[in-house]
Amino acid sequence: MYNLKRDVKNNDLPLDYYSEFDSKETIRSIAGALRSGGHEVFLVEADKGILNWFQNNKVNVVFNIAEGLYGESRESRVPAILDFLDIPYTGSGVLTLGLALNKALTKKLLEQAKIPTPKYKLFKTPNDVSDFGRRYPLIVKPNSEGSAKGISISSVVWNKAELIREVERTYKVYNQEILVEEFIEGKELTVGILGNGSPFVLPILEIDFSSCKPSGEYFYTWKVKEYEKEVEESLGLTPIWHCPARLSEEESRKVTDVALKAHSVIGCVDFSRVDIRLSNEGIPYVLEVNPLPGLDPKDSNLPYIAKCAGLSYADLINKILELALERRKLKARDLALEERSVH
Repeated sequence: MYNLKRDVKNNDLPLDYYSEFDSKETIRSIAGALRSGGHEVFLVEADKGILNWFQNNKVNVVFNIAEGLYGESRESRVPAILDFLDIPYTGSGVLTLGLALNKALTKKLLEQAKIPTPKYKLFKTPNDVSDFGRRYPLIVKPNSEGSAKGISISSVVWNKAELIREVERTYKVYNQEILVEEFIEGKELTVGILGNGSPFVLPILEIDFSSCKPSGEYFYTWKVKEYEKEVEESLGLTPIWHCPARLSEEESRKVTDVALKAHSVIGCVDFSRVDIRLSNEGIPYVLEVNPLPGLDPKDSNLPYIAKCAGLSYADLINKILELALERRKLKARDLALEERSVH
């Protein structure tokens, strides 16, 4: 179950409008991986007709990568329908997906659990902008977007005038609450997690932006995440990936502990990816918890991390399915007793 990435043809939409969605190559790769695991696979797009589709087709389990259409609850819609129809699916459920897409709510839970996260303030409109006792630089983000949507070099602001201008720009484009948080200097890390009950951390990935300095891109912006490798290289947008990350044993331990706690507090199951900035003072700050991380076999972090851990792409995809079945106390051989479809 997926949402297909398309080219932006409406001038009223931002260029990153479809960034969260998946390419045909990713969808085909997941389908191929599942078929290699012995599963019968059908591809179904998560559009407005999905409820009717499920009511007219027999489904045993859904491999869900759908980001959803429209609104702050969009990622929760497919799981909500599947829960209503009592159809098992991979990945986190309604509450976790809805929560994780709201950056401010996620940060509140992290703070309550004593998990380091950058200090922040939420502005409902540009008229509410004010200083909030934090030193610059700050970073401005739409509160309910993923895939670095709305984040560019101008998102990092160095004074109040820039803050007001960037909040106004972001609000005009995304028409939602705006999150402003401390910009933490340090190493950019991302942590892949697999499992339930006692989940385990894959090798920590460090994203090194030193090669991007000519372009001015020194953290994960929409451009860095979205552009194809060939274009990235020509524009100086290709960061260097170090896996495992260049960390001491103590730093690795702290990052691992924080990532696992964040995964648990937000309620992730089966798999997730936790983005962390390790400050120059050695504090691992959780930036985001992604319960629906990208699975592009070429460009996404999680498949690369899995590969560094010795898991092929097919291994990773089938492991996610296996974890979901185990969580629901189902087994692939049990499903084989019926006419089976994996979506």
